[in-house]
Amino acid sequence: MTAARGSTSRLKTSPVGRPAERPMGRPPLTEERKAEIRLEIARAAVDLFVTQGVAATTGEQIGAAVGVSARTVWRYFPSKESCVSPLFSAGIDMIADRLRRRRPGQPLDELFDSELADEKHVLAGPDRATVGALVRLTRTEPGLRAIWLQTYDEAEPAFARALAERAGLPADDLRPTIQAAIFNAALRAAVEHYAWHTADTDPDRATAEAELTATLRSALGVAAEGVA
Repeated sequence: MTAARGSTSRLKTSPVGRPAERPMGRPPLTEERKAEIRLEIARAAVDLFVTQGVAATTGEQIGAAVGVSARTVWRYFPSKESCVSPLFSAGIDMIADRLRRRRPGQPLDELFDSELADEKHVLAGPDRATVGALVRLTRTEPGLRAIWLQTYDEAEPAFARALAERAGLPADDLRPTIQAAIFNAALRAAVEHYAWHTADTDPDRATAEAELTATLRSALGVAAEGVA
């Protein structure tokens, strides 16, 4: 009985006599904060890849650059190469939405004239120079090339669904599937062309965005021949 009384006496009770709940630690991260952390890790990884190469970069270094542990890095990404995926995938939802709301007969190059040059696009805004360098690395780094191609592979069904919805067709209809493949390939080719042909230049933001827009307009103009 003595032991039981001793154990009970150490419990804190609420005003109604029930044991008080103990603090549960830090509150869970919001999805918005998780996305911010993923983007911070992505930027740090790219900076390290560009300055010292992919092989020489470790998870510990990536984590240290943003003030988190390597364990946290691996919680968000399965490999160091995959750390860059948030930068590659930026803008996919926006592009799909613009395809979905495209007016009948509206040329693709006009539709994306300004939309693909805003801060949501993969090679625009504050990450433009970073991602440009990253795209250039995909030429020599097979791991990064795989992530780059995977990004577009995952984007293609989203584009196909948007085109099918706009046309009132079933999601598995062959026509929007082929149209999405053409459109997707044009986007990737344009981004790569822009990144690789600006490797030795350092234009100001306005000039860079104008050059990117011109490249995208040209590519989408060709794609439009197959995306009616």
